[in-house]
Amino acid sequence: MKVSSTEFQQNVGRYQDVAMREPVTITKNGRDHTVLVSADFFEAVMRGRVARRVEDLDEATIKAIEAAEVPAQYAHLDDALTSR
Repeated sequence: MKVSSTEFQQNVGRYQDVAMREPVTITKNGRDHTVLVSADFFEAVMRGRVARRVEDLDEATIKAIEAAEVPAQYAHLDDALTSR
């Protein structure tokens, strides 16, 4: 959804609700300026881009890391690590 900054200012609550379902692009002078997204969406995006301490990882992430396996096509990289 795309709205002008004036429309957004006049109906902030409405667009906060919309942002829970989809991003809301706020325009200024006819150009995309800002995007409003839900806190959950923002957290999911940031989780993939920000380094975190192991102590701060949630249980689901730790389990996913524990279960992860390196595809066979990259097995040769293990040799590069152990040959040092």
